[in-house]
Amino acid sequence: MARILITSGPTRQYIDPVRYLSNASSGKMGRCLAEAALEMGHQVVVVSGPVQIIYPAACDVISVVSTEDMLIACRDIFDTCDGLIGAAAPCDYRPVEVADHKIRKTGESLDIKWVETADVVASLGSQKKPTQWTVGFALETDDARFRALTKLEKKSCDLVVLNGVTAIESTENSVEIIAPSGDVLQSSAGSKQVVARAIMQLIQQRLIDRVGYDEPI
Repeated sequence: MARILITSGPTRQYIDPVRYLSNASSGKMGRCLAEAALEMGHQVVVVSGPVQIIYPAACDVISVVSTEDMLIACRDIFDTCDGLIGAAAPCDYRPVEVADHKIRKTGESLDIKWVETADVVASLGSQKKPTQWTVGFALETDDARFRALTKLEKKSCDLVVLNGVTAIESTENSVEIIAPSGDVLQSSAGSKQVVARAIMQLIQQRLIDRVGYDEPI
């Protein structure tokens, strides 16, 4: 049995008390991965951004809002886990300044300066122990396999799951699971439940069974 950390859903980066930058991630893939991991007898901790779904009662859920919140929560829990599945879609940018009041219309253009947020999966990948593993997700619109493999290398992942924009807010998904060698180990399409089970089976074979966990680290 492994203890698995799963990130899920979007994050929000507020520009004022009522407006924020986010994306359309629903958290459905994260929920299906949690269900699949639980079915296989693993312990699951989900760190989730704001979503409208309900995660399985058997997993621990930590709710966060911003990318910074997600990283802090994951850092706090990762040492107690055997691996990470980074299925969340954290915002890549945050405003340099957040207004403390609602920004009013002035008839002029609004200029907001943005800076990159810290990368959650890369941050955890850089600190993982030899017995820990990380699996990233890559949602790409062009040069998909090349960009996914680049992310795998930059984020120190053991596997990367490549999917496309059609997965957003859908109950269906189509993925390729890519190894550090660049080989596509598996392709899977169908409902997110079916795809999640296929992903978890490969993680079990390639990563969990490799170490032979009997108890969580």
